[in-house]
Amino acid sequence: MHYADYKTILSPQNGMNLYRGCTHGCIYCDSRSKCYQFTHAFEDIEVKRDAANILEAQLKRKRSPCMIGTGSMCDPYIPLEEELNITRACLERIKRYGFGLAILTKSARILRDLDLLRAINEQTKCVVQTTLTTFDETLCKTIEPNVSTTRERFQMLERMREAGIPTVVWLCPTLPFLNDTEENLLGLLDYCGRAKVKGILNFGFGVTLREGDREYFYAALDRSFPGVKQRYIRTFGNAYVCNSPNNARLMRIFTAECKRLGILYKTDEVFAYLWRFETRQKQITLFE
Repeated sequence: MHYADYKTILSPQNGMNLYRGCTHGCIYCDSRSKCYQFTHAFEDIEVKRDAANILEAQLKRKRSPCMIGTGSMCDPYIPLEEELNITRACLERIKRYGFGLAILTKSARILRDLDLLRAINEQTKCVVQTTLTTFDETLCKTIEPNVSTTRERFQMLERMREAGIPTVVWLCPTLPFLNDTEENLLGLLDYCGRAKVKGILNFGFGVTLREGDREYFYAALDRSFPGVKQRYIRTFGNAYVCNSPNNARLMRIFTAECKRLGILYKTDEVFAYLWRFETRQKQITLFE
């Protein structure tokens, strides 16, 4: 871990990454790609010094409240969060100034902040998002070794439902030749239906690979799944998008099941829901 100084936290699109790097160890992580220009080891977490106060200053300058997003590049609930409480401090600022929240994590550690998530959702809108990749708990522990298992994430989604907090699932990636099966998909969709998720984001059944990410992924395949790397090379070469040979069939099942369960599944509709700011009660804030 090391600290770095930043002048801003929020991007022009109102997203924020409070940490830079990750220790989850997911074998397919796109954030390892060289295009993101990491100048330090990926597991050597860069912590943004004074992040909560920088965020507060930016929120004060906003002309009107909106949804604030976090978690797309770096998980806000890596183990360091237990010690540093940076994510919690930022949630407190978001609540204080009446903003909404769209937060993405693979960790049930988010339940620590259920009080703040509920409070934000009572004022405006809080959407908790998580990634689900495989229904098989043993496979999950191999491809996502340092995060909450799929079942633990499902239980977290159920806790959010009980608290009245809407949820969205990122159903990706699907790893060709490993979990691109109907059985896996139906297991995950059963979890989504039981948790009554609002929407599912799915960009096709496959994985994206590029320089930096590909090498890490292939090394992991060699360690845990001998011979699978060679199937990737033969099938995909150096392609960025590596869709499963079962993609078309799985997409038909996915669409039909989402319709049956009443879950939003069209990408533009799910993103529109995530970023639509809503006010649930009159607030006394700096905007009045």
